[in-house]
Amino acid sequence: MMATEGPVHLHLVSDSTGETIHQVARACLVQFEGVKAIEHTWFLVRTPAHVDKVIAGIEAHPGPVLVTLVDPHLHSKLEAAGRALKVPVISVLDPVLGALHHYLGKKARGRPGRQHEMDAAYFSRIEAMQFTLMHDDGQHLHDIDLADIVLVGVSRTSKTPTCLYIANRGFKVANVPLVPGISLPRELTTATHPLIVGLTNDPNRLVQIRRNRLLMLNQGSESDYINLDEVRREVTEARRLFERQGWPVIDVTRRSIEETATEILQIYQDRKDSDIDRD
Repeated sequence: MMATEGPVHLHLVSDSTGETIHQVARACLVQFEGVKAIEHTWFLVRTPAHVDKVIAGIEAHPGPVLVTLVDPHLHSKLEAAGRALKVPVISVLDPVLGALHHYLGKKARGRPGRQHEMDAAYFSRIEAMQFTLMHDDGQHLHDIDLADIVLVGVSRTSKTPTCLYIANRGFKVANVPLVPGISLPRELTTATHPLIVGLTNDPNRLVQIRRNRLLMLNQGSESDYINLDEVRREVTEARRLFERQGWPVIDVTRRSIEETATEILQIYQDRKDSDIDRD
């Protein structure tokens, strides 16, 4: 084991866009407090010549190598270089592919970038993203019943970014803002198809976020929009509304967009499984 001081050079090597390996690297690095990593990204690595460039980069800045290369020859060449340079070469996909191979009894195709091919799932995600953009902030309510998921909440409860994150997973998502003094749209209360989820936030946190928003827009800072008592009343009324409607509620105060989206999708899947069981 080699202890190190200062930044760690981390090489991310992928034969595709590198999205998978970036996610894995970030998820792992946060577990090591105080460690700063300098990421060297090597994407669309699909030829021996490109691997040679990667190896030269590792020689110049030695450090762990995370790999998602499905071509065994390229992978072996990189592993040999890692042994010579005394740096670990870690294949992110091998354990998963191996387990699936044994379980399914089928061999992986080993085609680079296969997850990004323009198949039916790809076009489904594009359609979901278009739907979500059109139905942002209470727009186009006439066909909101076509949504898979609808998020409802007061201003600045991360509705839009959460919708976009979920839409990228292939789900049609809409969001409807709760505005003080304005009733819920009839289209929302009569919708039967989508899962409707209420989002809430701590009033103190909301005031801070809204104040920063107004500063960015160079707008005045004296309004009920950032009055703590009014915001508390707004949040309380929203929670009462969610309870009356029987909608699940998620507090986003201490959650990242990814965490909020994950919980929403889990609720969606639980409801879907429940519907299947009833059938």
